[in-house]
Amino acid sequence: MVALTPAGDFRASYRQDMTLFPTRNSRRGVWLGVLLLALLPLPALLLGDVVDEDGTLGGLLGALDIGRYGMGLLIQIGFLGIAALGLNILVGFTGQISIGHAAFFGVGAFASAWLHEHGVPVFLAMPLAGLLTAAVGLVFGLPATRLKGLYLAIATLAAQFIIEDFFARAQWFTGGVAGRMTEPPSLPGIRFDGEEAYFYVVLGAVVIMFAAAANLMRTRDGRALVAVRDHYLSAEMMGINLAYYRTLSFGIASFYAGVAGALYAHHLQFVSVEAFNILFSIQFLGMVIIGGLGSISGSLMGAAFMVALPELVQAGADALANGPLDHALKLGANISFLREMVIGATIVLFLIFEPDGLAHRWRLIKAYWKLYPYSH
Repeated sequence: MVALTPAGDFRASYRQDMTLFPTRNSRRGVWLGVLLLALLPLPALLLGDVVDEDGTLGGLLGALDIGRYGMGLLIQIGFLGIAALGLNILVGFTGQISIGHAAFFGVGAFASAWLHEHGVPVFLAMPLAGLLTAAVGLVFGLPATRLKGLYLAIATLAAQFIIEDFFARAQWFTGGVAGRMTEPPSLPGIRFDGEEAYFYVVLGAVVIMFAAAANLMRTRDGRALVAVRDHYLSAEMMGINLAYYRTLSFGIASFYAGVAGALYAHHLQFVSVEAFNILFSIQFLGMVIIGGLGSISGSLMGAAFMVALPELVQAGADALANGPLDHALKLGANISFLREMVIGATIVLFLIFEPDGLAHRWRLIKAYWKLYPYSH
């Protein structure tokens, strides 16, 4: 007899619906494990430490100049993805809005640097900075209990400017306009001060934070957040405390932003007050929208997109500026504006033709190949 695999989604109990992987024989966990194992030797490969006997591989990577610079981009994608995931929990899963996410990112960066200066080890200062940022987020999330929509957006915009002004004035905390120096994390006998070593710190943080978010959405509180987003009146009639969960979502989003900011601070080993402006907050919103609202994996996809796109555009602009078209049209210095123009146009076109984000497109691709050649 031939065993038939049921086609469709057959979840007959809440226990089945709350599993992290859909079925007992699901290959999703296997592929995630393979991906993590593939990432482990990546720093040595990109930095040219793994070479052939004749040095061919190391020479190729050096010629392409993708070693240390590429590792820096991957690290940046990691901590920006964590911050974007926090904003996605607030915007995508709970239906709230925040235009001040970069300010909370900055609170985490300065808090971790300040704690480390006062004797707290970096690996302990990072989660403590996240908790401190969550406390700040809860305070500024209180308007969410009575405001929504455009009014809540204006309130979070006010929080952005209030925290920015605090950064500029609280020299004891931020160092003022001079900024604050900090150090990389370390363990006895190990110092994570290079791109290769710090990559593993960020990778571990990404795995922990994304796994925590995936499990959060399967809990009672996570489902309550989604219920508040889908229909808050029905959620309130079912006994869900709207004020509590709206404020809680701000605290969770701020915690993720704080941890990501701490990773950012100890990677650069310097934090400046000018870095956490309103444009950075809008960039976080772009990551969430492009990756996919209400998608955990989409947060990382959106961060990767927003980090990679400017680099690709800049590379194309440099090639165009040095090519024959530049000599013919006399573009000269005006070619520098191409980067911002293409990025803005790409985001607008993306929102028009793929409003559900990269995560939705990835689900469609998987569904197509799962049913191939009978897909439709």
